[in-house]
Amino acid sequence: MGELKPPGKPFDISKWEVQDAWEKVKANKGAPGTDGVALAEFGKDLKGNLYKIWNRMSSGSYFPPPVKAVEIPKPHGSGTRILGVPTVADRIAQTVVAARLEKAVEPVFHPDSYGYRPGRSALDAVAACRKRCWKKDWLIDLDVEKFFDSVRWDLIVKAVEAHTDLPWVLLYVKRWLAAPLQLPDGTLLERDRGTPQGSSVSPVLANLFMHYAFDTWLTRSYPGVQFERYADDAVVHCVTERQAREVLAAIGKRMEQVGLRLHPAKTRIVYCKDGDRRGSHEHTSFTFLGFTFAARAARGKNGKKFTRFLPAVSKDALAKMSAEVRRWRLHLRTWHTMGSLAREINPVVRGWMQYYGAFYRSALLPLLRRINAYLMRWLRKKYKRLASKKKARACWERVTAQYPRLFAHWAWVPYSWWTG
Repeated sequence: MGELKPPGKPFDISKWEVQDAWEKVKANKGAPGTDGVALAEFGKDLKGNLYKIWNRMSSGSYFPPPVKAVEIPKPHGSGTRILGVPTVADRIAQTVVAARLEKAVEPVFHPDSYGYRPGRSALDAVAACRKRCWKKDWLIDLDVEKFFDSVRWDLIVKAVEAHTDLPWVLLYVKRWLAAPLQLPDGTLLERDRGTPQGSSVSPVLANLFMHYAFDTWLTRSYPGVQFERYADDAVVHCVTERQAREVLAAIGKRMEQVGLRLHPAKTRIVYCKDGDRRGSHEHTSFTFLGFTFAARAARGKNGKKFTRFLPAVSKDALAKMSAEVRRWRLHLRTWHTMGSLAREINPVVRGWMQYYGAFYRSALLPLLRRINAYLMRWLRKKYKRLASKKKARACWERVTAQYPRLFAHWAWVPYSWWTG
């Protein structure tokens, strides 16, 4: 891409930073923004397009276009949320800034902040929450209402100023915060607060905001209280119900101080009831990152059964996955081979298994068996000679024995409900 740092530019941004940002954006894929330019189209004149971004950013003349507003289902359950889709070029520019800012703030983030951080995941947050639920009887299930729509810009800018001396990082953060949303009908929505979910720079800005608004404040105000936070979802562990009520009231006040509000219907105090903790309370279960924590049957290493407070895939997440399986209409796709069906659905099913099967796997098995039921219907419909259940069962057993890894879920449930 030529020399890295040509003279005459007010901002010292390397062309390699732009190139690296493009590689990240390309790997993440994503839909076109308001200009309608897809990744493939952008790549046709890659050198020219990247040069424009670098030239404008390094000269201070880069101005972000409007962000496309798209309504999508929530990732772990029911409901929808507005996703902001920047243009491909804007995603690259944001990634350049996000990378610089992340290097500065990542070392100071709290160890119990898990969202959108390198080397950390939602499963790490769930695992930490599970262990702490065993040790402490009470918790606060926190939900910040419309977090990404409500974050105060002045506090984000103040936090960014505290962690960077690069004027161009601050300049572009301010411009992205003020970029309008383009609604589906084409109208532009001017905003005075919030940072759209979906933009490349929003995760680090949200984490930086919550680092000061929640993480460091809670650690300073209640040193013995542990928590797990993933973006705007958090669980706070307490020893007693009295402590939980005190901490919840303090958190509510703190959120109001920083311009946020706890969701009154979704924020609650929960008692971690199980075989050893037999008290009573209005709420004895909660959902965090797609897993519902509740009293569940378990078996120890010695084979003895007991009841423990454990996470398992939530009903909302199961319903969403079940709807996806139904949309596949596998039993009607007789023009496919079994191999082509496997290639199509395996990436999705494997993702479900890796995430929702990480804890209390048995809760996910009925869904996987349902996929097998659809495949059995497909088999009998495609091959008329297998119309009888007996012949279909024999064929199924032969295929699963010869190709036990053809479908990802066969590693856990190789049988159909007709063969099991």
